[in-house]
Amino acid sequence: MEDLGFVTWPPEPIRTERLVLREPEARDRAPFIELLASPQVHTYLGGPRPRDELERETPAVPERWPGSFVVDLDGAMIGQILLRRATAHRRPAAAGKADLGYLFLPRAWGLGYATEACAAALDWFDGVLPGEPVVLTTQTANAGSMRLAAKLGFTEVERFEAWGAEQWLGIRS
Repeated sequence: MEDLGFVTWPPEPIRTERLVLREPEARDRAPFIELLASPQVHTYLGGPRPRDELERETPAVPERWPGSFVVDLDGAMIGQILLRRATAHRRPAAAGKADLGYLFLPRAWGLGYATEACAAALDWFDGVLPGEPVVLTTQTANAGSMRLAAKLGFTEVERFEAWGAEQWLGIRS
């Protein structure tokens, strides 16, 4: 994966009705570790990373690179939105396109935050790179992620087997 190319980073914080999408800060280190160590969050992502490993390896300001947004609710991180160029994607249909990823803490699930945050990130993306398609890959077993993809306007390109499970690749043009 690579960054998005010639975009000004970081952008001004993106404000929605309930959320702020912003650049990661030092205060986000503990929530990032919680996010990456959560078995619930990583059910469809190959499993969590060991917390002690994350404590050792996570920098003071984690995930600080173009395309990485913290999703902030009332001053606290509840998730992350990722937009990166899929240069070495497993599927030819996705190669070179922007790839949307997202992770949310379990306490933020089922409240519409992922839809709100992803829609805002995609609106920002459309403003800085108009006309560029975006891809999204998820396991078909991940019903919540499949619903989110549909709400965001992604349409199926293909299904394929990877990491021992059926995967879904969608595109948003």
